[in-house]
Amino acid sequence: MNRFTKQMEEWAGNFGREYTGRNALSLDEMEQMYRKRYGVTRTEMNSIFFGNLDRDVKILEVGSNIGNQLLCLQEAGFTQLYGIDLQRYAVELSKSRTKGINLIQGSAFHIPFKDCFFDVVFTSGVLIHISPEDIGKAIDEIYRCSRRLVLGFEYYAADYTEINYRGHDNILWKANYSRLYQERHEDLVLIKERFYKYTTDENVDAMFVLGKVSPV
Repeated sequence: MNRFTKQMEEWAGNFGREYTGRNALSLDEMEQMYRKRYGVTRTEMNSIFFGNLDRDVKILEVGSNIGNQLLCLQEAGFTQLYGIDLQRYAVELSKSRTKGINLIQGSAFHIPFKDCFFDVVFTSGVLIHISPEDIGKAIDEIYRCSRRLVLGFEYYAADYTEINYRGHDNILWKANYSRLYQERHEDLVLIKERFYKYTTDENVDAMFVLGKVSPV
């Protein structure tokens, strides 16, 4: 994919920068937000999905924004952490507030690492902003870069559902993202999936981890 999609244009520009500004929470503030929204912290979620992994596994977050998810993993003892984000402002901000985490500008459509470079590749609220016509390329790139595991935390719906986001159409979708991965890559098996209902409404997010049947 050589074109700059509508969604990429939005997130790389002022729209994305405004999002980053609104969500520039400290790690403690993020944890409080998770507890208020889901009844559990992100650290508690991570303990379920990352908890049994060796702390020296190589982990990439695609769409790392200001780095809080990676900081959360660093607090849990993980030492080889990488992040890419489309938005230059978010990358520079994340570099200023982290230490010992590898952060670069990059796209989910062109992840600048070789095949199977990471043990784990994950997203958190990123696939939801990629259009249905383009999602396959992002899934394929994430799959390509992971040697063992693919993890996601995304808005959930049984079927693709577009949501108007702050007055914008064609920028946010709910879906069954673990199923989308498996439909494109038959060697991925669902190891674990949990659904987190919002405490204030009926919305649900899903966290899942998929494993390659025959890791390289």
